[in-house]
Amino acid sequence: MDPATIIGLVVAFGAVLVSIFLEGASPMSVVLPAPMMLVIGGTLGAGLIGSTLKDAIFAFSSLPKALMFKPPRTTDAVETLVGLADRARREGLLALEDAAKDIDDDFLKSGLQGAIDGTDPEDLRGILEDRVNTKRTRDKGAAKYFADMGGYAPTVGIIGTVVSLVHVLENLNKPDELGHMIAAAFVATLWGLLTSNLVWLPLSARLKRASELECGHMELIVEGLMSVQAGANPRLVGERLRSLLPEEPAKKEKAAA
Repeated sequence: MDPATIIGLVVAFGAVLVSIFLEGASPMSVVLPAPMMLVIGGTLGAGLIGSTLKDAIFAFSSLPKALMFKPPRTTDAVETLVGLADRARREGLLALEDAAKDIDDDFLKSGLQGAIDGTDPEDLRGILEDRVNTKRTRDKGAAKYFADMGGYAPTVGIIGTVVSLVHVLENLNKPDELGHMIAAAFVATLWGLLTSNLVWLPLSARLKRASELECGHMELIVEGLMSVQAGANPRLVGERLRSLLPEEPAKKEKAAA
């Protein structure tokens, strides 16, 4: 699991709490049920209005992946593909049937099975690339859903503030309570901005990044499987696949030296 999202949430909300304490206020001064309900409920409703129920369900079902996402081990996939290419070159594709049973990656396993079954290379590539594109499209929809909510939240917060200020103007005859009511009115704007910039937009960015990594991993597997099916030289397969991996600057400098 990559803990970046959880760490980020703790740091972000921790900074907000610390700033409240440094101002000499109480956290309960901003934890008000009415504006929180308006902002969160209004944002969720606006998200549903601009989308479909199926999209909303898929977006929220993607949240565990955003929180518990584990980057794919692409370097391990490269080594597996090189080993498969070596065995296929020596013993033929049919010899890989036993090896396919030990592969944990479902995408690699199904693609390899297609190659073993004698699927035409162009057809196999088309099938695998369609699966990658379908995943990318679905993930993009989930990320867009949260990005849209991030756009709605601040405006919904302003609506909550306006509603509260109307209540303030109705009670101008109670000067002792005006300060508290005005402060409470701006809590809705606070929650709109806070949920937008610390929850919805970061979750959208997280889902986009997770999708990029997973689709890149799948695309590399497609190239590797095509080479295995073609009976390419294992050394060349390894070099080509490793050239597709993003290298760290330090490794690049070391290789250049």
